[in-house]
Amino acid sequence: MDAISKIHEFLRFGTVLGLERMNALLSKLDNPQEDLKVIHVAGTNGKGSVCRYIYEALREAGYRTGLYTSPYLEVFNERIEMDGAYISDEDLEQLTNRVLEKVEEMTAEGLESPTEFEVVTAIAFLYFSEKKADYVVLEVGLGGRGDSTNVVKKPLASVITSISLDHTDRLGNTIGEIAAEKAGIIKEGCLTITSAEQDEALEVLQQKADQMGAALYDSRELPCRIKEETEEGSCFTSEIFGDTYEIEITMLGAHQVQNALTALETLVLLRREGLLKISNEAIKAGFRKARQIGRLEILSKEPLVLIDGAHNPDGAKALKQTVDRLFIGRKILMTTGVLADKDVDGILDSFMAITGDFVATEPDNPRKMSAENLANKIAERGGKCCVCKTPQQAVEWVKAHAKDYDLFLFAGSLYLIGKIRRLLSE
Repeated sequence: MDAISKIHEFLRFGTVLGLERMNALLSKLDNPQEDLKVIHVAGTNGKGSVCRYIYEALREAGYRTGLYTSPYLEVFNERIEMDGAYISDEDLEQLTNRVLEKVEEMTAEGLESPTEFEVVTAIAFLYFSEKKADYVVLEVGLGGRGDSTNVVKKPLASVITSISLDHTDRLGNTIGEIAAEKAGIIKEGCLTITSAEQDEALEVLQQKADQMGAALYDSRELPCRIKEETEEGSCFTSEIFGDTYEIEITMLGAHQVQNALTALETLVLLRREGLLKISNEAIKAGFRKARQIGRLEILSKEPLVLIDGAHNPDGAKALKQTVDRLFIGRKILMTTGVLADKDVDGILDSFMAITGDFVATEPDNPRKMSAENLANKIAERGGKCCVCKTPQQAVEWVKAHAKDYDLFLFAGSLYLIGKIRRLLSE
């Protein structure tokens, strides 16, 4: 059995928040996380992009930099990245065996087994420690307080991006409750940066920061002027502590400007505190290089194909706003598939404001909504919808209608977008 199959064996334990199992496992591995300089990033939307901006800027500055993200889109190894390369199959195999040896010790002692995400996080910490990473950009998996990444006791900075209602079964039913979970990554005296919008969320974050003696910076308060926004990306200027920055990014959408601002303020604050040496040139070059696969990604210009993992209402709204600004007047066919436990109606509010022509399909995940049920919801709202049970069938159907549309948009669950990206790349 290969490493990934062994890791997936732990999916049977589900997603269980809490740090007890993780602390026990890392203790048996001599706590590799304690050697790492970590920038910890949580949030409902935008955290992956903020991680990517920071990671690429640190690499441009010459640092050995690790990046831990989830979920993966195409290959499992994407989740653990170092200096621009995914973890190799050999390293993954070797570290998996070492971690699972300690898991066996735990269960033999009568301790609860770690979950799949906890096993992967332990592998990542071990990998970054052994590769002697100068910095690690660490993305929270779910929430914050009870997430397995939250074993890091003294991050250099805690970053909390936008907060909205998602995973309400585990994180709470109000913005305040979810913000409290995310605020769990704020540590004593730690620089904290946020781009959360709602007053309810900001109030909770400020209370937690005050309690921890941590300075809280709101990146939404930074002055920002967008000079240009095109299909190639955006250019904006901002001022921080009296210095003016002109930044170019290639990730699409006004929300990416906010994500870049949050990453920019984080790097400038770390530099100001003497925790990091980085030039403005390295920041600019890193931000220009930063890409997020599967997030508002143009896969083809002719025909125009856009894919986006818009898997919750805020993500869907950001997609609609970007299409309205950059692709106005196009005849659009959207292929979509979603998980049944998401706010499907909230997602469709934005999707159906983009187009009335749809292909409904299914993500490769047990939590999927059936293509028929999704098509019925679209039809009830007055949309036209073709049902294709598999992503392969959906791609074939879209190809057969290539002459009828100006823009082919694939959006919805990340589990779908990864599969679609592979199929279209082939």
